[in-house]
Amino acid sequence: MTKTEKVTDILNILDNYFPKPEVPLHHKDAYTLLISVLLSAQCTDERVNKTTPSLFKLADNPFDMVKYSEEDIREIIKPCGLSPMKSKGIVGLSKILVEKYNGRVPSTFEELEALPSVGHKTASVVMTQWFGIPAFPVDTHIHRLAHRWGLSGGKNVTQTERDLKKLIAEEKWNKVHLQMIYFGRKFCPARGHVWKECPICKTYLIKELRSNT
Repeated sequence: MTKTEKVTDILNILDNYFPKPEVPLHHKDAYTLLISVLLSAQCTDERVNKTTPSLFKLADNPFDMVKYSEEDIREIIKPCGLSPMKSKGIVGLSKILVEKYNGRVPSTFEELEALPSVGHKTASVVMTQWFGIPAFPVDTHIHRLAHRWGLSGGKNVTQTERDLKKLIAEEKWNKVHLQMIYFGRKFCPARGHVWKECPICKTYLIKELRSNT
């Protein structure tokens, strides 16, 4: 089986289990999505979604957010972890959005990645999920799945992102990114993974065993 055939099989499995994956982070606009993605670093989407209502009740736009101190924000976002760094990033990027962009979230990778606490993965999520610009956000979880499924031998998320973009059609990047998130949580976790219960791992281990007999 070629890698192209394998990718086709995997995409079919993902479509079968998660045909219409929704964006997991609750948001109403580019700004609230940007803040939510920032908070999701080393934190679950579920925890972020429980925390952001309190934060966005305080301020759901950069003009209101800059009225508060890092300490004010830190107290609210503590459940998401890394609150000193994240609160500093929220205040810093909000000030730049007000001063440089009139409160608007920019729509280019270069401008987004220049904002405090906004890396390539965060920028990719905002670009594809809000602005509809093709991107394939790769975090450590997707990096792990791509390696486990034999789609990439990349030693870091940057290389894995390049590999996945070569294997998967551009118009499918955002959907497959979301499908991999949901599939990994349900069937292919980092810990306690049981290959016989994972539709993808089970399929390919059996095929490999057959091809070697």
